[in-house]
Amino acid sequence: MKLILFDIDGTLLTSGGAGEKAMRLAMKDRFGQDDDLSKIEIAGRTDSAIAHQLFKLHGIDPTPENLARFFDGYLHHLESQLPQMRGCLLPGILELLNNLLSHPEISLGLLTGNLERGARLKLTHYGVWNFFEFGAFADDSQDRNQLGKFARARANKKHGIEFLPENIYVLGDTPHDIACGRAIGAKTVAIATGGCTREQLAAHRPDFLFDDLSDVQKVIASFGL
Repeated sequence: MKLILFDIDGTLLTSGGAGEKAMRLAMKDRFGQDDDLSKIEIAGRTDSAIAHQLFKLHGIDPTPENLARFFDGYLHHLESQLPQMRGCLLPGILELLNNLLSHPEISLGLLTGNLERGARLKLTHYGVWNFFEFGAFADDSQDRNQLGKFARARANKKHGIEFLPENIYVLGDTPHDIACGRAIGAKTVAIATGGCTREQLAAHRPDFLFDDLSDVQKVIASFGL
């Protein structure tokens, strides 16, 4: 079997800025801090790592209680912001997922910096949550490079087999996604549909590189199907 692991933001979809706005609103109503997020790194980072950056910037102690307050606020605002923003699935995604679902030797999972509930909110809003059997999320680790082992372990447990690194593919739109895939020895598939250009992604030498996923047959061929 082959394990295909998808990043969410910039890879499967764009939320139209709903996630960033939800974080700004959470900082405002939970901690009284206005922040436009311009001084922190968001793309490719876990939600928990973003929270720690924000707390450090504003001198907030990253206690479990404060983190819970922030995440509760973020998820509350995310749910209300998603319908207000002009987000969408990115080119080729629905066709690709439907095609992959027709292959019994393929297991589809998520490998994302989103909190699990945030991932569910986003993917449910855009109608693709049910394509994925399991995932690894920011709830599992603040460090993006640690998430792959959680996803692989859940895939192994669900299917009762050991997914070999050469049969695991990690798809994402940032250098952090490439590094995350390499951390478990997986093949890396970079897509220039996020904030990074094709040239920037190419500098990190992914195994495969696409402008977008609209050429579904070519993408599927990269998985050896």
